[in-house]
Amino acid sequence: MCMSQKQKPRKGPKYLTERFKRMHTNYRKTLIACYLAFIVQAITSNFVPLLFLKFHNDYSIPLGKIALIPMAFFLTQLMIDVFCAKFVDAIGYRRCIVASEVACVLGLAGLAVLPDLFPDPFAGIMVCVVIYAVGSGLIEVLASPIVEACPFDNKDAVMSLLHSFYCWGSVGVILLSTLFFALFGTQHWRILACIWALIPLYNIFNFATCPIERLTEEGEGMTITQLLRTPLFYTAVILMVCAGASELAMAQWASAYTEAALGFTKTMGDLVGPCMFAVTMGICRVIYGKYGPKMNLIRFMIGSGVLCLCCYLLASLSSNPVVGLIGCIVCGFSVAIMWPGTISIISPRLPQGGTALFALLAMSGDLGGAFGPTLVGTISQRAGDNLQTGMLAGSIFPIVLVAALLMLSKRSGEQQNARGSSAI
Repeated sequence: MCMSQKQKPRKGPKYLTERFKRMHTNYRKTLIACYLAFIVQAITSNFVPLLFLKFHNDYSIPLGKIALIPMAFFLTQLMIDVFCAKFVDAIGYRRCIVASEVACVLGLAGLAVLPDLFPDPFAGIMVCVVIYAVGSGLIEVLASPIVEACPFDNKDAVMSLLHSFYCWGSVGVILLSTLFFALFGTQHWRILACIWALIPLYNIFNFATCPIERLTEEGEGMTITQLLRTPLFYTAVILMVCAGASELAMAQWASAYTEAALGFTKTMGDLVGPCMFAVTMGICRVIYGKYGPKMNLIRFMIGSGVLCLCCYLLASLSSNPVVGLIGCIVCGFSVAIMWPGTISIISPRLPQGGTALFALLAMSGDLGGAFGPTLVGTISQRAGDNLQTGMLAGSIFPIVLVAALLMLSKRSGEQQNARGSSAI
């Protein structure tokens, strides 16, 4: 059978040369750069919320307007997700990921200057938030495929460890910022903003010089239209929406729950609630990063979903506030693998998904992250500000996630049996 003149041999000398080069390239620098990128994303997500009350007191900004800050942050990230799905392959990974660090530097450092330069300080704050949200959105979409494209063994374990750096970054931002404010006072928050900006500034050099590969060859990645015609893609969207909602519905209400249940101060509520939530999340991702090759990822995620459901039920149904608090904290462990695990499950099943796949998965996770806390808050308000009722409504997300994983597991088993029968 003759090969068409338009077809090129897949494994010619050029292909083998590129494969040899990839095997002998040091990708450790790439991995470190992506670790730091997730820490930068944690800084952009967690630093400004620690200053909400400071902004309210110093600039007389109403709390209703301050509530627009996280909304602007997440909406900007959603817009960047869509942008990445269409344009990143044409622009190039390196240019976009370097631009992400530049945007984070400008946004964080700008906080020290722009609010006092603008006639309305709130406008200056919002400009900075939008700028570093652009950087955070690019990191969210690009860091995972950059690592996925590196020739590492045990990709799912590497991906879990990568995402753990967001958790440790969150813990570090909360603890170190709290320590800084205790030692030097909150009036010096501008200095701290510049200090945090040094991390993305250093990471610009890392991404400018480290080896970066593409997931697919130029023009070979699936388009958004092709993904929308793929049934597996919709399963991935459901998993990511539920992963984002399960994580953030609990994480964003953990501080309020801790204050209401145990009567802690706001500072202690942040340390015991969101901080411990992030600690347990990081611990789970490190554990899977170390022992992941010995585990079945889908089964591990199903177990995590069941544990997450139990945590929501503890927080919502227990009359003992300490038991409810344990549910909040352990929930961090249960949701840890959901987001990176979904990426690791879907990516090899859609190998031509490319940047569009990662961007739309990130967008789905962000949508879940926006919808989950809103559902909990709305149900709580309608129940007479009963946060436990809201948490009970939030338990729908781990239930749907487990159901989707069971369907995916069954489908994978049927496909393996079919291949086995064909081989016989």
